[in-house]
Amino acid sequence: MPAMKHRSMALIAVAAMTGVALSATPAAAEKGIGGGTEAPSTEVSGGQEGGSLLATAGGISYDESKNGSGPKSGVIAPTGDYSPPPCWYGPTYTPAQFKKEREAVWAVDSTGYQWDAEQRKRYVEGEPYKNFNLDKAGKGYWWTGFPNKTYPPGWDKCDKETFWVDENEPPPADLPTIDAEILAKLAYARIRVPGTKVSLAPEAETKVNLPTWAWLDGAEFKPVSVTARVDVLDIEATTVAEPVSLKIDPGTPDAETYPAGGVCEIVDGKIGQPYAKGRSKEEPPCGVRYLRSSGDGSYPLKATVTWKIHWTGTGVNGEQALPDGEFGAEQDVVVQEIQAVNR
Repeated sequence: MPAMKHRSMALIAVAAMTGVALSATPAAAEKGIGGGTEAPSTEVSGGQEGGSLLATAGGISYDESKNGSGPKSGVIAPTGDYSPPPCWYGPTYTPAQFKKEREAVWAVDSTGYQWDAEQRKRYVEGEPYKNFNLDKAGKGYWWTGFPNKTYPPGWDKCDKETFWVDENEPPPADLPTIDAEILAKLAYARIRVPGTKVSLAPEAETKVNLPTWAWLDGAEFKPVSVTARVDVLDIEATTVAEPVSLKIDPGTPDAETYPAGGVCEIVDGKIGQPYAKGRSKEEPPCGVRYLRSSGDGSYPLKATVTWKIHWTGTGVNGEQALPDGEFGAEQDVVVQEIQAVNR
């Protein structure tokens, strides 16, 4: 392992000095970190060499223009048993880029004679590739493995040596190569949804046994989406999150929720209803009634929105389901006793 780490640092140093884009370091030298020091980058350098690799090759471009925004927006947490893609293989270099990267590594002379010799045999001397496949420029790409930056279990399994895939030919079927489903799951991790601070009436403080109305801004709670794409493979996936319900947790057992259970379904695109004058004696469609004063403090009311997740993408028919997600936040609610007036 020390030798592998040493090689990794040398490769990174070479990249910094030469301007070579290292989307993934050699798997043989990087088994300890899953065949790459970084998840795919959207920045790939290289000149015009019979077609340099596009900026999204070896990585993934993300369109987040339809994502949630705002200071309180955040990442949804998948519900149930769900695991993100631990690692995958994707197109990384054109022949000239791979030649430039590997020769820069060898020039540093810090990865060791044996490893350098094995690499030359594999990529230069015809065992099995010859001269970095320069004669195939524009006809395919070198592929490498990438670990998920969140490092879930299995992130270090994509340790196969850099390999060649001809254009319009499928990559090895036994490897987790980038496809629409993986793109959809990676886009899921980039979904951002609006904050869940609910509007309350009464607003500043409420009273014991007084129904408190709760609602969310319907303009903000609309479907959001992220599209992930790999241009050189002409594949993409769009992951969509749609709000379906709001759950109210009063922050104390001494309370009742409206409706019972505290789950407020979305009706006509709205979560709850704003309080209107003259409705103080009505039960709110979404809200809470506190049965005990919060004393000198407050109750931590938590509002959690459940988002239904699905995706569409290249090569699939119709919407594909992914596990629901949740996003919530707490806010303090002051509850006071109703003061009796003696005459």
